[in-house]
Amino acid sequence: MTTTIVVAKDGQACIAADTLARYGSTTETADLIENHDKLLRVGETVLAPCGPASAQLLLRSYFADPEHLAEFSGVDEIYETVRRLQAVLKDEYYLNPKEDEADPFDSLQMECLLANPSGIYGIYPLRSIQAYRRYYAFGSGAAYALGAMHARYESAADAQQIARVGLEAAAALDDSTAAPFTLRTMQLRD
Repeated sequence: MTTTIVVAKDGQACIAADTLARYGSTTETADLIENHDKLLRVGETVLAPCGPASAQLLLRSYFADPEHLAEFSGVDEIYETVRRLQAVLKDEYYLNPKEDEADPFDSLQMECLLANPSGIYGIYPLRSIQAYRRYYAFGSGAAYALGAMHARYESAADAQQIARVGLEAAAALDDSTAAPFTLRTMQLRD
């Protein structure tokens, strides 16, 4: 799996991810894989998908089509973008939308963090959208990252330092998270 992080502090946002890929007991490190960057830019927005390895490829393919409207300026706009995405994923990308028979909706089969000048957000598999105030993490090392970011949020100099602390904790304690890390920072609008 992976660990992805978003942080907002003092008018700055940072989105970050590790670079490790795992398939069962096989690890594919950044020195073996050329396309190890898990962050994807769509206009002013940077996405960090967490789920199957193909998630980044299908999001890149989907958002490369100019007919697919991508609006990420707030919770409602992100929801509508993801709702349209879900229909195309099922019809054109052959997504198996069933995660659990008890789920009330089809699943995206991935989680995704995103950052842009309007804020930091999380997209959950059943299309719930959260706007975060300070930080969040998804993936196999998320619990470690959240704990580290909680402990250092107030004392850290900026959003990037907080994200790095989270990824370092995840890499130290989770066998599916590893350096090097990819971090992108941006200014938030007031």
